[in-house]
Amino acid sequence: MAGIDHSRPFIPLRIAVLTVSDTRTPETDASGRLLAERIEAAGHTVAHRGIVPDEQDEIIGALRAAIADPAIDVVISTGGTGVTGRDVTPEAVQAVMDKEIPGFGELFRQLSFPMIGTSTIQSRALAAVAGGTYVFALPGSPGACRDAWDLILAQQLDSRYRPCNFVELMPRLKEHLR
Repeated sequence: MAGIDHSRPFIPLRIAVLTVSDTRTPETDASGRLLAERIEAAGHTVAHRGIVPDEQDEIIGALRAAIADPAIDVVISTGGTGVTGRDVTPEAVQAVMDKEIPGFGELFRQLSFPMIGTSTIQSRALAAVAGGTYVFALPGSPGACRDAWDLILAQQLDSRYRPCNFVELMPRLKEHLR
């Protein structure tokens, strides 16, 4: 049965939170704040928190900096995953990724459907591995961030979650680079 195995050790992760927005400030960034609070409540560390404009080159730069930082294990972005012209976070993630994790976006939309109905198809949420770092791109709404964290990421970023989790794979994410 899936769940937390308390006989296994908890491994705290260092997680960067990037909010993609032209309008949010540290004071008005409800989604970034929600993610940071949940990350810390789960026993992880917020290694970096920043706001990046909705410009593909700037998002790519912020992602590359976080991925290259040995003090960051995971990057979670919020915002820019919709279908409008300014929504370019998925393209930025695709520009830096080594491998996509397609099941994340599929599961996110499946879990969102009961809450927001067919509007879930407007989300291009995705996950990837880039340079040995996990990257998750979430929609910009606090509700979407809450659902992604509570229903997917809290479990997959917990080393005790069985039958398997992303944490136990981390030592092997750079195998192709050796």
